[in-house]
Amino acid sequence: MGPLGLLLLAVAAGAGPPPSTSPPPPPPPPGAPSAQCLDSRCFGLFWAARSFAAAGGGCRGGGGRLMWARSTVAAEAIELLRRGRAGGVWLGLRLPEGRCVAAGRALRGFQWEAGDERSDYQAWAGAGPAEGTCGPRCVVVSAELRWEERACDAEAAGFLCEYSYPGGMCAPLALPPGTPAAYTTPFGAGDSDLPAFPPGTRAQVPSLDASLECRPRTNGSWGWGAAAPGAWRCQLEGGGCEWRCQEDGRGRPFCTCPEGTAVGPDGRGCFSPCAELQCEHLCQPQGDRGLCLCEEGYQLDADGRSCADIDDCTAKPGLCSQECVNTAGGFRCQCFAGYTLVEGSCIKTEHLCFRAPCEQDCLVVNGTWRCTCFEGFAPDPKAPHRCLRLCGQAECPAHCDPHTGDTCYCPEGYILQEYDEGQKVCTDIDECEEGYCDGACSNLFGGYQCATPSPGLVDSAPPGPEEEGSGDLLLTSTAGPVLTSVPPRGGRSPGTLVAIIVSTVLSFVALVAVVCCLLKRVRAAKTRTDYKCQQLETGVGMEQSGGERGVAEMGHGMQRSHVHCILLDYRRQQMLIFCSLETFSATDQTGWPLKLPC
Repeated sequence: MGPLGLLLLAVAAGAGPPPSTSPPPPPPPPGAPSAQCLDSRCFGLFWAARSFAAAGGGCRGGGGRLMWARSTVAAEAIELLRRGRAGGVWLGLRLPEGRCVAAGRALRGFQWEAGDERSDYQAWAGAGPAEGTCGPRCVVVSAELRWEERACDAEAAGFLCEYSYPGGMCAPLALPPGTPAAYTTPFGAGDSDLPAFPPGTRAQVPSLDASLECRPRTNGSWGWGAAAPGAWRCQLEGGGCEWRCQEDGRGRPFCTCPEGTAVGPDGRGCFSPCAELQCEHLCQPQGDRGLCLCEEGYQLDADGRSCADIDDCTAKPGLCSQECVNTAGGFRCQCFAGYTLVEGSCIKTEHLCFRAPCEQDCLVVNGTWRCTCFEGFAPDPKAPHRCLRLCGQAECPAHCDPHTGDTCYCPEGYILQEYDEGQKVCTDIDECEEGYCDGACSNLFGGYQCATPSPGLVDSAPPGPEEEGSGDLLLTSTAGPVLTSVPPRGGRSPGTLVAIIVSTVLSFVALVAVVCCLLKRVRAAKTRTDYKCQQLETGVGMEQSGGERGVAEMGHGMQRSHVHCILLDYRRQQMLIFCSLETFSATDQTGWPLKLPC
C-alpha cells in the first residue's frame, strides 16, 4: 500500500487508537454506498447486484460514471472502499464487441468507458485474458483486488462509481465539542469522516436544530448554508453569517454587517447597496438602499445616478465683475479688453501699479506691473520691489538720515568713511587688495572679478540699473537698504583699519556734540518762549500767526490729535514741538520719520 493509501486509512480511522486496535467500521446500510473523497473527486462503492450496463446507469444517475483505475491512487481507494468484503464489483473497463484480446497492448485490448487505453496501472488476475477472447467482455475487481474479465450481461456483487467536482467541495462542519452530525452525499453515501464533502451534501445537526447543505458562495467558493433565510445557532459555523452572528434577548440568532453594507436577501450575506446603483460620483448607504450624490458644481440627473453640470453663470448672476465663463463643475471669470483680472476683480491695465508694492516707481508691461527704480538706484536682487542706491564710482556721498545725520548707509561693496570736516562718504572696497582671488583680480566699483575663478569663490558685481522687479514675483521681503560694513573676509589692509578707527571716534564725538547742543536748545526754549495755548473748554482757537501755518509746513505725513500747545523753531532745519496729546506722528518730505520730543 502506497503513502496515499496510508493517508486515506488514517482519515477513515479518525483520531482514535491505532488501526490494529480499532474496531472495524460498521457496514453501510443496504443500498448506501461507502465513499472516499480526495482533492476534487469522490469514489463510491455500491453493493447491489447489477449487470455492467445497469451499473453504469446507476453511476450516471448520481452524476458520475463507472470508476477508472488508471493509477495506484485509484487502486488504494478501491482497497479502502471494499474493506475486505467478498464479491466482484464492476470497474469501468471493457472489451468492445468485435474486438479481441491482444497480449501486446497496454490493457490487452480492453478500453475504459471513455474509449481510450491510457493507464499507468493494471492488476490482471493470473496471466490475464486469454488470447483469442473477443468482446463484449467486462472487468470486475475481486476481493483480492485483481482484475477479472467476465460477460458484460452477467451480474456482479456491486459496482464502483467515480464523481468529479472541479469547482471544489466543502470542508467538514466546525462542530462544538461532543456535537454529532450526519452527512449524506448527493450519490447517497452516509460517511461522516470524509476529509471533504461534495456540493449538494446535506448535514443534519439535531442538537443545534440545524439542517445545512454544501452550497456555492458569492466569492466562488463552497460553504455550508441553509435553504431557509436567516442565521442558525451562532455556535455552529458562526450562524452562517458572512460578518458577525448575534442573538437577541430571546436567544434567536441574527446576522449583522459592517457599516456601509446591509444584510442580503438570504439573511446571512452582506452586500453594498451602492454597488448595484453604480452612481457616477458618490453614493451614501441608507440601510438596505443607497443614495447617489454629486460633487460640487453638479446636480443629480433624472435617472438618479448620473450627474449633470450646473451652469454657475446662469444659476448665480453676478459671480464675476465683467464676463463669466461656465466650466465643468465650476466657472471662470475674465475681463474685457484693456482690463486685467487681479484677485477676482477687473482693473484697468493702466491702473495695475496702484496695487503694486513698489518702493519707488512702477511700469505696466504686457498686462502686469513691474517695479523700477529712480536714477542712481537699482532693484534689490533679494527683494525686487525695493531699491538699492548705486554709486558707480570710487567714492559717493553717503545716504544719511536727514533729521539726525547719525545713521548712514552705503551701497553693497562700499564702506562708510567720514572726513575731518564731517562729510560722510561711501568708499569702494578694494576686494583684490583683500585677497579675494587666488589669481589675477580686477577691482570693480562695488565688486570685483577674478580672472580665473577659484573653487568656492564667486565673482561679485553690483546690480545694474537696467534690472527690474516683476509683478510675477512673490514679494514678501521688507528689508531696507544694506548697511555696509567691513567685508566679512579676513586680511584687511592697514589703511582700511585706520579709516575704520578714525570713523568710529569721529562718529562718537559728533554724537556727543549733537546731544549737548539739543539739550542746551531745549533748556533755552523753556525759559525764553511764551506759549500760545489753546483753551479747548472755552472754544478759543489757536492763533493763526504761526501755529497752523507751521503745522501745514510740517509735511504731508503729520497727524495730530488734541494738540494744546505748539512751539515752532525753524532754526537749523529742525522742528521742536512741545505738546500735550494722545497721538502724534510725523514724517518729512524725504520719507524719514521725525523724532519729536512729544
